Amino acid sequence: MPETTPSPLTLSTPHRELLDQVLDKWSLLVMSELCDSPRRFNELRRAIPDVSQKSLTTTLRRLERNGVIERHLLSSRPVAVQYQITPLGKSMRSPIEEILAWATRNMERINQARARFDNTVLPSHSE
Repeated sequence: MPETTPSPLTLSTPHRELLDQVLDKWSLLVMSELCDSPRRFNELRRAIPDVSQKSLTTTLRRLERNGVIERHLLSSRPVAVQYQITPLGKSMRSPIEEILAWATRNMERINQARARFDNTVLPSHSE
């Protein structure tokens, strides 16, 4: 039997976990903010007003664990921490911007497909 090469689109569990952890909505916003300049926690909260403190904390920890951002202790009394994007994190900027540009270019077609799907697959509320 010939050996088959896995498709590049077939993602193993570690790849899926990584993508889930760095491509969610809060992670993208945090990385975007940190690409501009290092920020402290409360600066990120102000820059991303819809994120809860718990979600931001969880997001920062996930990104730090994956090597995408770094956490630096500025002072210990009171505790002051600053986050900055790593070179690994910055290397994600170009592919993410390309995906967002693709979505922008194709949004009208995507909305049309959604409308067709909703009209043909989803049951009507009037029935």
